[in-house]
Amino acid sequence: MSGGNQSAGGAQGPPSFPVSVVLTRRTVRRGPVTVPSWELGGVVAGSPREADGGPARGRPIHRDGDREELLWTGLAVRLDPASAESYWFNLVGLHPSLQVICQPDPSMGLVPVAVTADHDLGSAHMEADDMVFAAPMPPEMVPWLERFVMDNYRPQPRKQRKRQDWKEEPDHD
Repeated sequence: MSGGNQSAGGAQGPPSFPVSVVLTRRTVRRGPVTVPSWELGGVVAGSPREADGGPARGRPIHRDGDREELLWTGLAVRLDPASAESYWFNLVGLHPSLQVICQPDPSMGLVPVAVTADHDLGSAHMEADDMVFAAPMPPEMVPWLERFVMDNYRPQPRKQRKRQDWKEEPDHD
């Protein structure tokens, strides 16, 4: 995989890196009923497209009793210069990661709607009751994201606070 679209915006749109997501659905018993339980199997760099070239849907890739793995293709990590600081914090952390944002779907159960390197966006979706999973960032994405951060993130200089002298309080007569 050669990497993502390196454009800085404009005609080609924002930089993006195609990814595929594996979601695992298990059926678990909770009292007298069975309910689906979801977990993220992983995020893989690259995304084979369906024959028609449109966005792909999830398809089963493995079944084993009450466990089913679904492969979702046609997704991409899209970068926004306004989120460059969040990407930087992600990269300097111990383990760079991606957030997979999922929403309920009547036919598939759960559908990944976005994959992002912006932890702030992932947190916002969690607060909105979307299901968000974290996954290690595929190693081939790290240099691509680093280049974007180097091109778009400018840390703000720290502002020195001027200390107030509390001993010299004005008289309030």
